[in-house]
Amino acid sequence: MNIQIYFAKKNFDVQKAERFLKERRVPFTEVDVKKHAPGAREIRLFAQAAGGMRALVDREAKGPRADYVKQLSIESVIEQELSENPALMRLPIVRNGQKAVIGYDEAVLENWIKEG
Repeated sequence: MNIQIYFAKKNFDVQKAERFLKERRVPFTEVDVKKHAPGAREIRLFAQAAGGMRALVDREAKGPRADYVKQLSIESVIEQELSENPALMRLPIVRNGQKAVIGYDEAVLENWIKEG
């Protein structure tokens, strides 16, 4: 099991995921997307977990770039924008190999731990 938590800033969901994993002594790595932007393959994996590239865009994000990305409909253009501005993704994203979940989902994390 290789769990990574992608975040842009520490929020309540990030803290809940960290606490959940620490309490169960599950090792994980934190990835600040502002310092270490995810690659194209990772973004596609995250989009698949979110239900599409448009669903991966954070609708709560503020600013002119965020407003622009929210208006986009072409998947490849959205992917390009998210690779350049990863903080515009819905975060946190918890990843376990080729699986990912957007936000904190205790049931999914519990299932990953059971799978080993």
